[in-house]
Amino acid sequence: MKYKCIIFDCDGVLVDSEEISSKILIDIANSLGAEIDMKYADINFTGKSLESVFLHIEKIAGKNLPKNHAQDYRTRTFEAFKSELNPIKGIHNLLNEISVPYCVASNGPTDKIRLNLSITKLLDKFENKIFSAYEIKSWKPDPELFLHAAKTMGFEPSECVVIEDSLAGIIAARKGGFDVLGYAKNRTHEAFEKEGAKVFFEMETLINLLK
Repeated sequence: MKYKCIIFDCDGVLVDSEEISSKILIDIANSLGAEIDMKYADINFTGKSLESVFLHIEKIAGKNLPKNHAQDYRTRTFEAFKSELNPIKGIHNLLNEISVPYCVASNGPTDKIRLNLSITKLLDKFENKIFSAYEIKSWKPDPELFLHAAKTMGFEPSECVVIEDSLAGIIAARKGGFDVLGYAKNRTHEAFEKEGAKVFFEMETLINLLK
């Protein structure tokens, strides 16, 4: 393969959770009068720390969130994941074809990553290779999470590639000196390319980009 190590984001790359999470964030924002849609959430929320997203919502709504907003969000998303979450189409087959070390590096807390990977029957493939921004207290778009993952796996950034579906993640990878492949939608691909990502739209095509 072209790279010695592959670093996957979790939400939206391994598990199809971004739309579930975004719908709940949109509902929270719009309940305060923000009037935003999925395209707005894709660009402004996806891949960023939850704290920064909540601050963004308060800014655009011009109102403070309730005191229990973080726990309410976690409860709502965890319950939705249990009944609605699926693996990204083609990800199981892709992982079976990869012949080099790989790991997952996510802005989410470890318990969320493990829950989502367990629900989608991916946890065994990433056991002892899970890196959470909460562990090092540094969130994308800062590059430290990817740098930490690469170092722990035993590789230099130039030997790795990052697979991302968020603008924040792509910016983080590029800042860290990584090649990055952007798993894009029609509403995100132009922004991804602008930040230096090579874009793909179907997981089935990713294996050819890795060779």
